[in-house]
Amino acid sequence: MHPLGFSTLGCPGEPLDQVLALAKGNNIAGLELRTADDEFTHLGLTAAERRELRTRIEDAGLEILAVSSYVKLCAVEDQPLEAHLELAADLGARGVRVFPGDDPADAGDDTDASHGPSAGEIRALDRVTSAPKDSRILLETHDSHSAGRKMARLCRLLDAEAPGHNAKVIWDSAHTWSHGETPAEAFDLLKPWIDFIQIKDEDSTQGYRPVPIGAGDYPIADLLQTLEGIDYWLSLEWELKWHPHLPPLAEALPATLTWLS
Repeated sequence: MHPLGFSTLGCPGEPLDQVLALAKGNNIAGLELRTADDEFTHLGLTAAERRELRTRIEDAGLEILAVSSYVKLCAVEDQPLEAHLELAADLGARGVRVFPGDDPADAGDDTDASHGPSAGEIRALDRVTSAPKDSRILLETHDSHSAGRKMARLCRLLDAEAPGHNAKVIWDSAHTWSHGETPAEAFDLLKPWIDFIQIKDEDSTQGYRPVPIGAGDYPIADLLQTLEGIDYWLSLEWELKWHPHLPPLAEALPATLTWLS
């Protein structure tokens, strides 16, 4: 089975002790740390607090898959990318999760392969080029670049214009599916850049609304078949913070282990 992690988005506001207990009780090996002022992971942590947080997570045998920021790489406004990259380096995380966040008016049609880079994508290129390389920039298939074909286009731009860049992709597999791509199609598009894969269950008959594990129609068997023989981290992005109708993470994690098996 692929190593499994989860995002602390699924246990908003819970202390580190509770997060570590959830991980230990469910054979979890990795964490995505939601980074915000109301969480135990935030930019205001002192150097000593960062060392303590890193030590406690490492002592628990866990890997930090991402410091999950709300940086929008394509946005016009200044973004605190460098501060998040510094936090990720201090914590020993694989990288910083960022959103594309391009202006829909400029981002172009997902199906138009000939569409040139948008102004936002050029801003993303500039930010990737100038960012320190101590930690990876992890672009999630989200918002303006939810489709694999759209994210792949941005990644090809980065490869062509910024050789040696430190950007990779977090494949939110439900988002690419909601944009009409099967797991096999999205994987084929994104394979050169994938760092790890987010999973969740959704109901396509309800506008791809997140639902309890097993209650939706996300094709998890197709994803696992697509990944057969390939070693990737899977991470449960349990969006309890934004969807309080969902069951608690303590229920979702055991259900996910069953779903995957």
